Amino acid sequence: MKSYKDLEIYVRAFDLAVKIYFMTLKLPNPDKFETGSQIRRSSQTIKDTIIEGYGRRRYKADFIKFLVYSHSSLLESTSQSEFLDKIHPETGWNTITEELNALGIKIANFIKYVESEWKT
Repeated sequence: MKSYKDLEIYVRAFDLAVKIYFMTLKLPNPDKFETGSQIRRSSQTIKDTIIEGYGRRRYKADFIKFLVYSHSSLLESTSQSEFLDKIHPETGWNTITEELNALGIKIANFIKYVESEWKT
């Protein structure tokens, strides 16, 4: 592995953050600026903390800590996506929620892998 870009969880998180960004810009006011702004930040934090953890991969405990932060931001994004789906059911947020749930499973599995197999 030469880069954090080789991590499937990073690639998926990045693509999902881009998708969420553009979907939030289609939300009506005030949701575009309130919940939309919050889910943009939390979804970008998912990918950013994966990168930060990867940068500390030499220190296994730090790597795991940042992966857990990433997963926590994912849960926050999921909650916001569920909320947006409830108040705007016609906009496709249920698909985003499903993608976030799938990514959450991948991140959780990667955390388990790092805990048991990662060599520093």
